[in-house]
Amino acid sequence: MKHLKSALYICLFVTTILSAQTKEITLEDIWKNGTFRTEGMDVLHSMANGQQYSVFNFDRVARSTSIDIYDYKTREKVKTLVSSAQLDALPYFTNYTFSDDERQVILAINEASIYRHSILGNYYIYNVDNESLTLISKEKIQEPTFSPDGKKVAFARDNNLYVKYLNSGKIIQITFDGKKNEIINGIADWVYEEEFAFVRAFDWNADSNKIAFIRFDETNVPEFSMDIYGSGLYQTQQVFKYPKAGEANSVVSLHLYNLETKKSNEVKVDKGYKDFYIPRIEWTKNRDVLSAQYINRYQNELDLWMINTKTNTSNLVVAEKDEAYVDVTDNLTFLKDNSFIWTSDKDGYNHIYHYDKKGKLINQVTKGNWEVTNYYGYDEKNNTIFYQSVENGSINRDVYAVKLNGRNKTRLTKSEGTNDAEFSADFSYFINTFSSATSPPEYSLNSAASGNLIKSIKDNDVLSQNLSDYKTSKKEFSAIYVNGNDLNMWMIKPADFDASKQYPLLMYQYSGPGDQKVANQWNNVNDYWHQYLAQQGYIVVCIDGRGTGFKGAAFKKITQNNLGKYEVEDQISAAKKLGQLPYIDASRIGIWGWSYGGFMSSNCLFKGNDVFKMAIAVAPVTNWRFYDTIYTERYLGVPQENARGYDENSPINHVDKLKGDFLLVHGSADDNVHLQNTMRLAEALIQADKQFDWAVYPDKNHGIYGGNTRLHLYKKMTNFINETLGDKTEKEEGAKLKEVKIKR
Repeated sequence: MKHLKSALYICLFVTTILSAQTKEITLEDIWKNGTFRTEGMDVLHSMANGQQYSVFNFDRVARSTSIDIYDYKTREKVKTLVSSAQLDALPYFTNYTFSDDERQVILAINEASIYRHSILGNYYIYNVDNESLTLISKEKIQEPTFSPDGKKVAFARDNNLYVKYLNSGKIIQITFDGKKNEIINGIADWVYEEEFAFVRAFDWNADSNKIAFIRFDETNVPEFSMDIYGSGLYQTQQVFKYPKAGEANSVVSLHLYNLETKKSNEVKVDKGYKDFYIPRIEWTKNRDVLSAQYINRYQNELDLWMINTKTNTSNLVVAEKDEAYVDVTDNLTFLKDNSFIWTSDKDGYNHIYHYDKKGKLINQVTKGNWEVTNYYGYDEKNNTIFYQSVENGSINRDVYAVKLNGRNKTRLTKSEGTNDAEFSADFSYFINTFSSATSPPEYSLNSAASGNLIKSIKDNDVLSQNLSDYKTSKKEFSAIYVNGNDLNMWMIKPADFDASKQYPLLMYQYSGPGDQKVANQWNNVNDYWHQYLAQQGYIVVCIDGRGTGFKGAAFKKITQNNLGKYEVEDQISAAKKLGQLPYIDASRIGIWGWSYGGFMSSNCLFKGNDVFKMAIAVAPVTNWRFYDTIYTERYLGVPQENARGYDENSPINHVDKLKGDFLLVHGSADDNVHLQNTMRLAEALIQADKQFDWAVYPDKNHGIYGGNTRLHLYKKMTNFINETLGDKTEKEEGAKLKEVKIKR
């Protein structure tokens, strides 16, 4: 009886394990319950001593937030620097920023997003020494920034710039002409924020006595308006300046405010073009020398200027030119001697270069038929540069060290997948974030000298264990050869895949310039949805075609002046080739995408109407004439000079080719890809007498989220896929059953 009882327990245990492994993912698991949420490290800051780091923590029980200091080597918590639980005036804070000497911290509260990067909020200064708390401004402000000496804070309010003297509490206004939808001082306008990815357009010099800032005159930029329906009796309207391709941009100018003389003056350089952008400004190590990057409207000429604000002279030190376009980055780094590090793809691949202060090339630091994907910094003590690259395959990322002269290159990370580093201030350690398609994110402390593991910090083993209960499929990486190129691809098959059967195929892609979706990294929410679809009997594939990133400039820039031509050709050709596989049902191939991916899926369905049975387009660009200047003109030029490039590949001009099933989705408050795109495409489809399905989500932006929205959207898309690509036999039997019921 004893042995029988033990055997029964074993049998029950095995049965439990087997049943657990067949648990199915639900849409609620993905978008409602947070079942697959990963643990991370929030707002990590390396302390100046190089031996400690700070992390933003949230205590769910006490409902308080804190900044906690940890020791790199022991990984032990040293202290809590500040906790909202100890601050009567501050029940919580959501972000923090240190002064240079780390004796003061800006704490953020009541933050609300304006657009993708911009935030409006209330901000306090916490003094570490006396534990005092000071409100910077009663009104909501933007981008509060300590001066290097820690005695002042500059910030923006209502399109003007202000400086607060912390000792006296006095606030002075340094610009006065700011006006909504006309003049902006020190804060990027909509299109700069979206496409050059920055908000703060001002910078302190090393002596804390000068502020350089960009002034945006958007008076002549056409306005765009969106109805916000809300819950009131009448809708409101959001009106903002949005320059569509070929239209007027903000007129930008560079200015300098001197806190000692209390005077401001415009800084000019001798450019070779009149219509231009200023995408970056940064003070050098010299307190009087400001660097400024100017790029022409076509974005194929990028100039780096050194401006001596004491002598009012300027020198052009780097002039990048490209037949297509030049990328703007944040990789400019000044060394003590004012020589600088710069990245460029001028040799065909993105690499690191070292120039002297006058712009003479000292040497190309990295070389090879691979791309540098991230620049981490320069360790002056050891004369070493740290960077991330795809040397180990374009779908992988590793962290490397190399001497400034380009010698003694060392791969610091060991695991194949995606590695990303956060270095200590003195470059003695780095926290590595590693993940792969099979390993969720894990955080470890490593030696910057050797890359060797010192200590594990955080993992997601609990998630791995939970996920092992679910019926999931391996993401299979490979390459597919079409149109003369090996294109990176991943495929997810049903867990019970049977090669003797035929499966419907759903293709997912984004395909935008320089993007990558086929990467050896952990799941995002779409990956879980694709796993869910695999459970339902679909094969899901993603292919990065020509125009995507990390395979060299020629591969990326082939789409120049013809956005949507080669990318669509590659997806159609790949679908045809996949349809020849014995386990793919070529009569049931669909494609979906979001934003640029929605533009692509629309075009693929229209132009590839003999290949694709259905498509879903979420928040798509449907006519490039509707999109903004900086992005669109970078790749297509202006419509006045390249009408063919704009029109030949815009879905709105190919609606007559629609044969399959089409689902069109948009948010009504999308400030990025305007609802106008979907409305105009819908009207074109209606006038062409083409049936289609569509949904508009009220007051939702480009991300279409909030409350139950994402769950609703993905239920709708799932139902549409089942209706259009689902099992034919089941559909036929269902139709027959329905017919019998009607007859009865």
